[in-house]
Amino acid sequence: MGRVFIVDLEGKVYSCIHCKTNLTKDQDIMSKSFKSRGGQAYLFSEVVNVSTGNKEDRMMITGLHTVTDIFCVGCGLNVGWKYVTAHDVSQKYKEGKSVLELYKIVGPHDSNDLVCQQVSQLMIQ
Repeated sequence: MGRVFIVDLEGKVYSCIHCKTNLTKDQDIMSKSFKSRGGQAYLFSEVVNVSTGNKEDRMMITGLHTVTDIFCVGCGLNVGWKYVTAHDVSQKYKEGKSVLELYKIVGPHDSNDLVCQQVSQLMIQ
């Protein structure tokens, strides 16, 4: 395995809850209405500093999707998943996009994200 280079982002960023590695920017949010097993999640157009797991088909609320789990390169925490293929035409917009679970990340300090950060801290303890 080669050397890992960490991308530092500027502006309002979301980072790994565990090691604080930058993962994405606030401006890359596409939707705040996603759900995960652990609660609320956001869909992002671009995510950095992650590695991917194996592709697998998962049945989700919106139908069958081929996805891969994504892991923080700083600490290995599974922070969400990336859509590889959407099998329903109406879901094609998700292809290549990533979902980050809010209890696994910290973000810009607006009121909604402060609540998520507090919940995240409680879940990790």
